[in-house]
Amino acid sequence: MRLVLAGLTAMLAWGSFGAAVPAVQTVFVIVMENHNWSEIKGSTNAPYVNGTLLSMASSCAQYYNPPGLHPSEPNYLWMEAGTNFGILNDLNPSVNHQSSTNHLVTLLQNAGVSWRAYQEDISGACVPLTATNGYAPKHNPFVFFDDVTGTNNPNCAYGIAHIRPYSELAYDLTNGTVAQYNFITPTLCHDMHDTCAPLGNAIRQGDTWLAHEAPKILASPAYQNSGALFITWDEGEGSDGPIGMLLLSPLAKGGGYCSTNRYTHSSLLRTIQEIFGVAPLLGDAANATSLVDLFRCTGLNAMEKLSDGCFRLAATGLVPGTTNVVEASSDFVHWTAVGTNFTSGGSFTFVDFSSTNLAARFYRVVQRP
Repeated sequence: MRLVLAGLTAMLAWGSFGAAVPAVQTVFVIVMENHNWSEIKGSTNAPYVNGTLLSMASSCAQYYNPPGLHPSEPNYLWMEAGTNFGILNDLNPSVNHQSSTNHLVTLLQNAGVSWRAYQEDISGACVPLTATNGYAPKHNPFVFFDDVTGTNNPNCAYGIAHIRPYSELAYDLTNGTVAQYNFITPTLCHDMHDTCAPLGNAIRQGDTWLAHEAPKILASPAYQNSGALFITWDEGEGSDGPIGMLLLSPLAKGGGYCSTNRYTHSSLLRTIQEIFGVAPLLGDAANATSLVDLFRCTGLNAMEKLSDGCFRLAATGLVPGTTNVVEASSDFVHWTAVGTNFTSGGSFTFVDFSSTNLAARFYRVVQRP
């Protein structure tokens, strides 16, 4: 289990603290469609979101799609690359494909971080470049990148291996074969986009789907061992939002906590990049505030600055009998182990002898069984 306790910055006044995104092991992202948060929160058509998820989760009151960015497709591209590449329509990859390799899953792949997209209503026999049943390419950002699809090649082995039918997720959750980063797209009837029989209510359809599917993730070892599930919507309806953003995680503040900070899809992208330590920050993610406020911050504190300029820290709230690796960073992206401690109690102190004469220093503790 990995647990971020806090971050310390040496370039601020002594005793000032910043926060780092926790060391999440597995990320799940579910994207719903085309509703402002005001249409979802408190709605009798969303009893699972309001009656179950909100009380468990951390959420955002001011989460928006990027300013003026509509319709769906450019928002999905933004979640993957921090830009829409000038696209402002929902055309297929045959028209809107991109040669850029500067996007999230390629950074993850290059860093050895596994990824997979689970898409409802695809066969898994080919790269899904065109609509089929309730599947729409405009809601699947990965098919717009040539390095994923072999430039619109439906038989591209890499694309087929990484873009899988949603029906495979349950098996992967049970058997521990999910990737580290998992992007989930429901069908047009399940993501609140279309009105479909038998319910005939787009919000109710999506809420019912979440009530059936989200518990599978929440009960899985991948989630319970420092996993994180982000549930968001692609864009505001008639505006830029606010739209919904919920975080469920053993590392989240949870319990109905609501952040009033202003965020966009750039914040989600930056958060995922920071979790997995991949750089450079993509597009507008470099300008965004991460979603760190949705996570718990516990017990890594500066005790004193020593005469030689080193920092002495105290970590508290740890699980007894675990090995704890102290990691340091100057940018919240690249982390280096600077010490290891086995604690029989719930705390320990640590001196970072490598911290002298540094412009900035952030710390986290990684707990191992």
